[in-house]
Amino acid sequence: MEYVLAALLFTLLGMVYVKGYDFVQRRSPEHLAHFILVQTVIRLLFVATFALLVILTKENREDTIRFAAIYIIMYATMMVVTLKLRH
Repeated sequence: MEYVLAALLFTLLGMVYVKGYDFVQRRSPEHLAHFILVQTVIRLLFVATFALLVILTKENREDTIRFAAIYIIMYATMMVVTLKLRH
C-alpha cells in the first residue's frame, strides 16, 4: 500500500513541477530560478515527511530498509524525468 501511495505522491509532485514550470516560464521567466528552488524545497519536505511517516509505522526492519531503498530510487527517477522534460 505504501508503494502505491509513494508512486502517487511522486506522480503528483512531478506533474505540479512540470505544469508550474510551464506557467512560470510563460508568465515571468525571470522568476524561473526562484520557482525551481522553492519547488525543490517543497518536494523534499513532502518526500521526507512521507518517508518518516512510513518508517515510523513499520514494525519490521527489513521492510523498512526495502521501502527506503525503493523510495530513494523512485525519488531519483522522478527528479531525472522532470529535469529531462523541462531542460
